[in-house]
Amino acid sequence: MENLFDLPDNVRLTDNREYAEKLHAVMKSNGGFCPCRLQHTEENRCICSEFKAQMSDPEFEGFCHCKLFYKER
Repeated sequence: MENLFDLPDNVRLTDNREYAEKLHAVMKSNGGFCPCRLQHTEENRCICSEFKAQMSDPEFEGFCHCKLFYKER
């Protein structure tokens, strides 16, 4: 799967390639919105604003809402 995102060194795509490919297909067909969010608003376009805020928090470690990305401290 091609990398569509410019990720910081401490953020990675899930290791579950099949899951990532399914999410990528959904996002490709829906204009790039998070497949786990019902509303197609700019804050829900992947990478969603919620996870962008978590990425900027030096204390946060964990997955984004849909479990596509993981941020390490």
